[in-house]
Amino acid sequence: MHTHAASWLRHRLGRAVVLAYALALFLPGPGLWLRGPRALPQAHLTLNVPSFLLCLVLFSAGLQVPVRALGRLLRRPTALLAGLVLHLAIPLAVVPFVAFLLRRTPDTDGGSGLLTAMILIVAMPVAAGATVWTDKGDGDQPTMVGLVLASTLLSPLTTPFLLQALAPLLSGGYAHALADTGRLIQAGFGLNSVVLPCSAGLLGAMALPARWLSRVQSAVAPVAMTGSLLLTYVNASGALGSALARPRPLLFVAAAAVATLVCLLSFALGRTAARVLRLEASAASSLTLACGMNNSSASAVLITTSLPDKPHLLLPVLAYGLLQKTAANRIVTRGKIVTRGKHDSAPAARP
Repeated sequence: MHTHAASWLRHRLGRAVVLAYALALFLPGPGLWLRGPRALPQAHLTLNVPSFLLCLVLFSAGLQVPVRALGRLLRRPTALLAGLVLHLAIPLAVVPFVAFLLRRTPDTDGGSGLLTAMILIVAMPVAAGATVWTDKGDGDQPTMVGLVLASTLLSPLTTPFLLQALAPLLSGGYAHALADTGRLIQAGFGLNSVVLPCSAGLLGAMALPARWLSRVQSAVAPVAMTGSLLLTYVNASGALGSALARPRPLLFVAAAAVATLVCLLSFALGRTAARVLRLEASAASSLTLACGMNNSSASAVLITTSLPDKPHLLLPVLAYGLLQKTAANRIVTRGKIVTRGKHDSAPAARP
């Protein structure tokens, strides 16, 4: 039952995401209500719904990790090490370039709002969803899983470092807002909302017997996918709800343009690095996907938590989330075509 539900959702995930965006645009009220902290009277607790949904998604991602396959990375760690280096190097190269371009626009603050959103995206760990795209294509799954796990576990250190390094590019109150966000991550957001749920899922994958693990995975997967869609709706409501109340067409265009530029540059640098390192096709595909796919859900939750008075910052985050999935689909499709072409052109074996 749960396996069928997960399969049904997975095959319709693209349409479901579009539906979540449409609901956020035309019915943002429930999503805006869920963005705030919700009191649980019986338990005398306060629940932050976006953070809870993010934890659920990351726990499920950790639970799905093929732990035994990770041993191969120790024998061939080139792609993993390159991915971790690029995870730090690409933001430090791309964001200053985008800042230089934005300073030549008529925006009074030099596009600092858009830059803040982009920094909060590229500073996040590799998206757990990248493993799904690797599975759909011909990528190296152990390498991708290793990059997701390593970047996630290191995020309490790498994310504040990137925020601090890139903050001088901002002007006005955005630099102080980014500094406050960095302190929030150091105070526990990165550990509690990103590392711990992913680690809990990973420990479950390691400790549970195969039969029990399969049952838990089949039960958690559809719940996590539903939670991911709900999180998409909540985050989109914060951005699109305010945009609908006070339409700003130029902001929409600028958010889409900046998100497109950062996304394309990140994927392109990943592909270039894979060629320079002369990685095998499967490892090169995984490295390229990891460089372009960041955990936009985590950055959206972080903006909702630390910058609730700036919902417009969610617009480029939402745009990037859609763009990285589109780019990943193109990379996976092209990889399959190339692989199929090589197989078709190979000489037939003699009888």
